[in-house]
Amino acid sequence: MMNQTEETIQHFGEQWTRYPDNNGYYASSAMFEDICSPLLSPQEVAGLTVADLGSGTGRIVDMLLQAGAKHVTAVEPSVAFDVLQQNLAQHSERVRCIRDTADHLPDGPYDLIVSIGCLHHIPEPDPVVATAFGQLVPGGRFLIWVYGKEGNELYLALFGPLRALAKRLPDAVLAGICHILTACLSLYILLCHVLPLPMRKYMLEVLAHYGWKHRFLTIFDQLNPAYAKYYSGAEARHLLEKAGFVQVTQNHRHGYSWTVLGCKPVCKTESVGRPMAG
Repeated sequence: MMNQTEETIQHFGEQWTRYPDNNGYYASSAMFEDICSPLLSPQEVAGLTVADLGSGTGRIVDMLLQAGAKHVTAVEPSVAFDVLQQNLAQHSERVRCIRDTADHLPDGPYDLIVSIGCLHHIPEPDPVVATAFGQLVPGGRFLIWVYGKEGNELYLALFGPLRALAKRLPDAVLAGICHILTACLSLYILLCHVLPLPMRKYMLEVLAHYGWKHRFLTIFDQLNPAYAKYYSGAEARHLLEKAGFVQVTQNHRHGYSWTVLGCKPVCKTESVGRPMAG
């Protein structure tokens, strides 16, 4: 019997094999900036050696390459690894794909490591964060993006029970449900243009730029995985601080998720943990 980690990897492998496309705003530099700002700008990625943990179909790797990364190591443990390689084949001179779990990231050091949408699907994330710390150059940075607890209270109350059921459904059945929810989401986005509804900023500044396919995939991605954790701001920051990262800063992105950035100390005497909430 599979554990939660193995089951989650399997679910994502099936998901990304079924839905492999990266295009439009969903995989754009503007989207990368929306996720990472104000902590990290695309301009700061130019010329860096980067690792991306949990690369899926290569969407974030594409963003890093667009930002001018010198080289990107893409780590993906699932059967979607074949999709990852195919999607990034045109960038083979600047990308290396590794099929393994994120806690086995090899061959550092790296200037920057990112884990966007990955750690909240790992039941035991500490080894991943520790590995990232060990593989960075002194002064290198680690950026994570995770689901937030704050701002999602209503969503979790309404969709938490559905998620518990959905992750057990066959993909075809779940896809049908997600298409219905996509129609509801599209209507909700329209209403956000005229009403101050919950998550209005995220709806108008992100999801309104998505077409049907990527709105659908956003919903499917929420309901499909076997494991997902919604982090409080303190929990998200503590992930990096307890691994030894310093100058830890965070941003409550659109009031519903957390982007956190930490720096590996340049020397052993550098003080730990000067957290600043964004």
